[in-house]
Amino acid sequence: QVQLVESGGGLVQPGGSLRLSCAASGSIFSIDAMGWYRQAPVKQRELVAIISSGGSTTYADSVKGRFTISRDNAKNTLYLQMNSLQPEDTAVYYCNAVVRRFLTERPRNYWGQGTQVAVSS
Repeated sequence: QVQLVESGGGLVQPGGSLRLSCAASGSIFSIDAMGWYRQAPVKQRELVAIISSGGSTTYADSVKGRFTISRDNAKNTLYLQMNSLQPEDTAVYYCNAVVRRFLTERPRNYWGQGTQVAVSS
């Protein structure tokens, strides 16, 4: 089994910052891409940012210049530094990882349980 556990969410005022973390644990041979997604009320889940195993990054236009995704491969941990937060960033943020549990396994998608981020004055 593979578990992803997010942390770091909370309530912040507009213009504030938060740092999300996602720790992957369990039977892990390797982790390919990792990413952050978010889902606001009555909206579909959307990509926030992804990072490859080599460190290449992609961001949604709405967060470019404000959010930074990073990962620590030695710790199997993903991060999202969020600056200049705005009310429209309010959502449940989910961690995603593409994981092989053993060498010959086809990579599988795993999701965390989500962490709430609320931006409000």
